[in-house]
Amino acid sequence: MDITIFGSGYVGLVTAACFADAGNSVVCVDVDAKRVETLSRGEVPFYEPGLDQIVKTNFQEGRLRFTTDAEEGVRHGLFQFIAVGTPPGEDGSADLKYVLQVADTIGRLMSDYRIVVTKSTVPVGTADKVRDAVKAALQKRGENVEYDIVSNPEFLKEGAAIPDFTKPDRIVIGTDNPRTAELMRALYAPFNHNHDRVVVMDVRSSELTKYAANAMLATKISFMNELANVAEKVGADIEKVRIGIGSDPRIGYHFIYPGCGYGGSCFPKDVKALVHTAAESGHLAALLAAVEDVNERQKRVLFERIRSHFGGELKGRTVALWGLAFKPNTDDMREASSRVLMESLWDAGAKVRAFDPVAMHETRKIYGERADLALCDSAEAACDGADVLAIVTEWKQFRSPNFDRLAKQLKQPTIFDGRNLYDPQLLKRLGFTYYSIGRQPTAP
Repeated sequence: MDITIFGSGYVGLVTAACFADAGNSVVCVDVDAKRVETLSRGEVPFYEPGLDQIVKTNFQEGRLRFTTDAEEGVRHGLFQFIAVGTPPGEDGSADLKYVLQVADTIGRLMSDYRIVVTKSTVPVGTADKVRDAVKAALQKRGENVEYDIVSNPEFLKEGAAIPDFTKPDRIVIGTDNPRTAELMRALYAPFNHNHDRVVVMDVRSSELTKYAANAMLATKISFMNELANVAEKVGADIEKVRIGIGSDPRIGYHFIYPGCGYGGSCFPKDVKALVHTAAESGHLAALLAAVEDVNERQKRVLFERIRSHFGGELKGRTVALWGLAFKPNTDDMREASSRVLMESLWDAGAKVRAFDPVAMHETRKIYGERADLALCDSAEAACDGADVLAIVTEWKQFRSPNFDRLAKQLKQPTIFDGRNLYDPQLLKRLGFTYYSIGRQPTAP
């Protein structure tokens, strides 16, 4: 099939590459000429396992093209996917200006039937605005061209986007037109062989489903972090509690790991947007607001423990930091807990020696060169000359370090573990002072 994707960011590029890899002809339109040039060289401007090879292969074989020419894109695809950014406004609302600009562009340039698909994460009611924008552009031209609007939210996890797209848990299609639903089914048929994963519903329910999914996952994380804080106060071990409640199939083990807060491009933005949507409809979403508040507090937990450990005086101290990305297998640092920790340490007069397997370039892009930040070539190098170690991202390579070497490198054999990677009693036997989340601190 012929497909056009507006936007070559994370969602747009993964969508374009996976559709092309299934044999479709895909044109990806972006206003950023530099990005188009980069992608046309087969280079992916962000880290996502396996994506670079799929992009390169399908570009070389002619199934995937990149352009800044919107007219070419509208002319090409029966399916016109809108996958542009929806950045949060100051009030938490999703900014739809880029989505509606694309809708207007499609309306101005289309000459025959098109299916306009919102792939971007958008609030309930956006499809109506997209429909109106296309209609207004057609009326301005004096044209009457048939089109349909579809909501098709993405459910991609950063670090696992390719398998999420090609072997999805569900394919949500929001449309009121049975014919359009069948065309969308045909489009997704290559990813729907094993059993029927397509869930067809009305447009507004589809739009809410995406926000509801992310809000539910964020709620589970914040709930466990709240419980972790209670566990510390009453002398319980949150990891034992996690196993105890996770064995209940009604709860399960997914997303009940305590830590130092969630980040990324989805959970923080989507929870805020859903709170705003609820408020606009006249409902106070108190639980969702609490989820956000708990998460913001949790991001400061490691800093507060480091400051307390040093008696409130951090000036002149150096903290080794393992992990900069908001989660493993991505270089995304949006809303990352590492940023809250680093900025708090700098404000208190401390220095940071940091390492992350893939997010170092992103850190340089955000913070530039500064005297109180050293980006190191390895996890071991980050600990050279540091007073203590803090762990923010649970990369696999951090799970089994050389503790003997670590104890010699650090001025104080002390670890602040924001992801509960280690056994407190083991660290105690090895001579470390060990702080984790939802468990009692241990010391030799």
